[in-house]
Amino acid sequence: MLEIKPIQSKEEQQAYCAQCGVAYDAECMAYSAKDNGKFIGVAQFTMLEGAGYIKSISLIKDLDDFEALFLMGRAMLNFIDLCGIHQAYCAEDAADARIITAIGFRRNDEGKLWADMTHMFGGCGEK
Repeated sequence: MLEIKPIQSKEEQQAYCAQCGVAYDAECMAYSAKDNGKFIGVAQFTMLEGAGYIKSISLIKDLDDFEALFLMGRAMLNFIDLCGIHQAYCAEDAADARIITAIGFRRNDEGKLWADMTHMFGGCGEK
């Protein structure tokens, strides 16, 4: 079973980043992906000046798991949205272009990877 959860310690975040071959950023929050309890991926993000920023979405070497990458990306965007921030930017090298596009990023007029989350996680109609 695939689980995407927040990483609770900077030491764990740093170790997971090393396992995935990505630069650790102590200023970022992070999520881990585990498959049947085995670590398989890490994603880092932050929120600054009214926007979310996706820094990296990565898996351990030689693993290709679209679902895990997609779910880590959407988990970060959902958290950012729940914090009341409804737009996000993504680093060009955060992940493969197919993942970045699948989780909702498009190029804005300035050429930056941007996602509008205004209605992305709203549910189905009024309650």
